[in-house]
Amino acid sequence: MKAAVGDRLIVEGTRHGETRRVGVIVELLHEDGSPPYMVHWENAEHETMVFPGPDAHVVPEGQGQPPLRTP
Repeated sequence: MKAAVGDRLIVEGTRHGETRRVGVIVELLHEDGSPPYMVHWENAEHETMVFPGPDAHVVPEGQGQPPLRTP
């Protein structure tokens, strides 16, 4: 998985009752775009370091969705 700052990270809910989480990658911790990433989550006021699993995918900035509102 490779990403750039501004891309969206989408983590699908894999268990019953889990919802999809959507965030914007705000910092790369490796120059080559590999994980982990610092992510600002939609509907949250914090950022977390994320090591994406098989239930996650990256959507490049500007593809298909309007930008998230970040503080």
